[in-house]
Amino acid sequence: MSLLSPPTSRRLFACASTVRKVKRLKRRFACFSNPSSSSFSSPRNANASVSTDFPIPGLEDQMVGYIFGRRKATDVAHSVWKHVLREGDAVVDATCGNGHDTLALVKLVSGVSARGRVYAMDIQEDALQSTSYFLGQSLSTQEMELVKLFPMCHSKLVEIVPEDALVRLVAFNLGYLPGGDKAITTRSETTLLALEAAGSIIEPGGLISTVVYVGHPNGREEFETVQAFASGLSTENWVCCKLQMLNRPLAPVLIFMFKR
Repeated sequence: MSLLSPPTSRRLFACASTVRKVKRLKRRFACFSNPSSSSFSSPRNANASVSTDFPIPGLEDQMVGYIFGRRKATDVAHSVWKHVLREGDAVVDATCGNGHDTLALVKLVSGVSARGRVYAMDIQEDALQSTSYFLGQSLSTQEMELVKLFPMCHSKLVEIVPEDALVRLVAFNLGYLPGGDKAITTRSETTLLALEAAGSIIEPGGLISTVVYVGHPNGREEFETVQAFASGLSTENWVCCKLQMLNRPLAPVLIFMFKR
């Protein structure tokens, strides 16, 4: 005969049931808290760490750094170039500015063969002088021989490349010259002509790389021009993408156009 009344028995049974549920939850929590536990070694947990099989080694760090605001747009661009260019390639720096992109290109196409060529241009004489000085301080004599500088608008880039040259990359860093006259900028009209010219000389497997600065008066219109050009390229022959900060409206925008 039970010594407990029915209501008391029901309360004790419910309490015991609750205790058992809490114990089960604790065991489950312990499994999630302990990575070595075999009870919950699901594929999702196993893949939670950063993969070491990123398809383009080195680019992952630049991309993650860019996403978290620790890398510049030009850092990402340079990293992409490394996986397009080969020793001996011909490339065009369509807006050489102070020479930082030009230097990166020289380092990527130069080598023992010394067959690479970098055709760099800028409409401003100050930019060409700055580039020449910077390269002279940064390159060997042999590497300097790979570079040709032209005082021309980027819309005329076809004129600086030999007819028999297979161009692997054309780089644009649009906007104004850092440290120069901000009133002198690239413009959407000539940039569109330059993009069309670049598309006509890029070999299959090559890249048109653009960094578009939208913070100057002509920047937004120029960005829209570049974006429209890339969007209109054939999907059969081109792969185009854009990297853009959403909550920083004046941050530069990366647009890549890869020719199949």
